[in-house]
Amino acid sequence: MAYRKMLKSKIHRACVTEADLDYEGSITISPELLKAANILPYEAVNVWNITAGTRFETYAITGRPGSTEICVNGAAAHLVTPGDLIIIASFTQVLEEECASLVPTVVFVDQFNRLREIRPEKIGTKNTGIKELAEA
Repeated sequence: MAYRKMLKSKIHRACVTEADLDYEGSITISPELLKAANILPYEAVNVWNITAGTRFETYAITGRPGSTEICVNGAAAHLVTPGDLIIIASFTQVLEEECASLVPTVVFVDQFNRLREIRPEKIGTKNTGIKELAEA
């Protein structure tokens, strides 16, 4: 059986509110955003800094309920500045024959990291999913 690492979900254009060098690694995210993106506490995530162009991998930890904090902790705090826009992405291992039916979730937030919209990932300018590309 062959597996592929595929995008499961992402939180798009979140704003870094804090960078804490003294905390042990991780990224702190509100429980509401974690749930919306189907990311579990301690799950590995990739963080792509739109503002600075840096990328790193860490793990998610749960912030305070109702908070809007996005805090990058530990050594990765050197790679962000409060105010930076980031994408937080999670991945999953999928059987190759199931990849065509995978539809990642995108969580959109406003400038204050409040949940704005949850929708399936769109590829390109059309609402084309992996399944349609595989059939083309």
